[in-house]
Amino acid sequence: MTNFPPLAVAALASSAAAALSFLIILPPAAAATTPPVFVSAFASCAQSSSLSSSSSVPYSAAAASHLLRSTSSRSRCTSSKTTHTTAMAAQGKKYNPLSMFGDMASSLIPGGGGGGQADEQLDKTISSTVPSSWDDIRAKLESKQTDEERNFRANVIGGYGTASPLNVVRLFDETNTKDDIRVVFYRDSASWCPYCHKVWMCLEEKRIPYRVEKINMRCYGEKPASFARMQPSGAIPVAKIDGVVYNQSNDIIFSLEQIFADEKKSLSPKSEEEKTRAQRLLRLERQLFSAWMSWLTAGYGRDGFIQVLNEVESELKSSKGGDFFMGKDVSLVDFMFAPFLERMAASLIYFKGYQFRVADGASTDFPAINKWFDAMETLESYQLTKSDYYTHCWDLPPQLGGCSYESDGERYEKAINGERTLDGSRGSWELPLEKDCGGIEPDWKWCGDEGAALREATERLSFNHANIIKFAARGAGRKGMPPYSAPLSDPNATPNEAVLASVDTALRLVSLAMLDGTESYEKDIIAFANTLVKEGGADFAQDTVNSLAYLRDRVGVPRDMRLPAARQLRAHINWAIGKILDA
Repeated sequence: MTNFPPLAVAALASSAAAALSFLIILPPAAAATTPPVFVSAFASCAQSSSLSSSSSVPYSAAAASHLLRSTSSRSRCTSSKTTHTTAMAAQGKKYNPLSMFGDMASSLIPGGGGGGQADEQLDKTISSTVPSSWDDIRAKLESKQTDEERNFRANVIGGYGTASPLNVVRLFDETNTKDDIRVVFYRDSASWCPYCHKVWMCLEEKRIPYRVEKINMRCYGEKPASFARMQPSGAIPVAKIDGVVYNQSNDIIFSLEQIFADEKKSLSPKSEEEKTRAQRLLRLERQLFSAWMSWLTAGYGRDGFIQVLNEVESELKSSKGGDFFMGKDVSLVDFMFAPFLERMAASLIYFKGYQFRVADGASTDFPAINKWFDAMETLESYQLTKSDYYTHCWDLPPQLGGCSYESDGERYEKAINGERTLDGSRGSWELPLEKDCGGIEPDWKWCGDEGAALREATERLSFNHANIIKFAARGAGRKGMPPYSAPLSDPNATPNEAVLASVDTALRLVSLAMLDGTESYEKDIIAFANTLVKEGGADFAQDTVNSLAYLRDRVGVPRDMRLPAARQLRAHINWAIGKILDA
């Protein structure tokens, strides 16, 4: 996909016609073209592994004395508060083992990794430091899980129960069977695209059975020929409803409303008064989008964005009977706003230091917008599809040709990336984790307590451990060809087989620590780290660290797991990395 210049993106996105098409009740063929689809920066590198993508600059404070501190990810200039850069440009740094920036270790470190051969005796020695097998870990996990958690995989396959991004079919409950599926939903494999996001929410909210086909974005892999024939532009989302192809997000939503009008929940405004209000709100949504693009990518327009955001606040305050845009019930208007308000909240605090989504109890100039977020977060359809700030802030720059940094955002950037807490005292991806990431990003309360998050992370890691370990070993491996434009996309990379056993052992310890607490495995992790360095040598230990960091930085939300689980996994991998670097 072409990387549009920032102003071109804003101009292309400014039209309200597409957003209004389903309200004016035009047939899909007459609807205007939607704004350009963002290409996910996530690299779905291993088709067999669900854990796979993103990028970051985090490092462990516990291991700080062992690291070469890299320069700031912001290219500073003394003459201006605003600096223009991209995620790729930010990679021009000294190597930091806990700050991978999405590249293969072998391309950054002299003599690093690259498809090495395993040493059988060394592998046995290292593996023996942790006697618990993956089967043992699964048994321990199952003894702690709730009934719903134990049924997770069966529900993923069957399409029943609480939804997951891992679903291939979605039937909702036993009143539906696969014969009831009339919709095939083609969406991005990274579970991030904002245009897929709004269609996905509508399908879930209306409870329409559907089948999922996951399609690579151009920046991290090839699209299947069958999809290219159906959608020559390659853009997603696409939906096939009763055999008819709809290839624009708003056309899909319009068609779902019309085709299933008599049998599924309606999300459209009903009265003329509601339609008039909805049309006004959707024009406002496009204005907000354009103002955001100008500030985020071109580096100017702060006052203009805040002015439009205040208009959104006023509209929500005037909403009658509830906290949604149209009142007490969620509507298509909310689903049009949601993907971009979510990305605005993440990107503006990260790149600009501007916060309008706050944690409970914090003061804000936008109470109605925060109540709207709270209301959205009660919906299973939104809970399923919501991403985290880290994922958003590394997905956006490659899609927009770069984002402009401002100095006010630097400390928030570091906190979101795991590098430092806001007070600078330690790593923000370091145990124990701060509530609400220190006030930056509200915790996801609907996911349960900390124990539930730890079990979720352990389940995802242990279920697919063999593929995940091979994927992680790319961090000490060789880059693949051809290259792709997304910073972390390397679907043809070669893992370093020499580190498979050491990565496996480290991840078994991480899983056990998530189930029983790090204090229960302090001696084990130290013994493992000492053995790694003594028997394998410093370079081998470094390759193991590179692999663990590579995996940690590619935990995607919501694709791999929800935010609380992702935070725990990232932090526990840092716990293991810190111990290796301390050895």
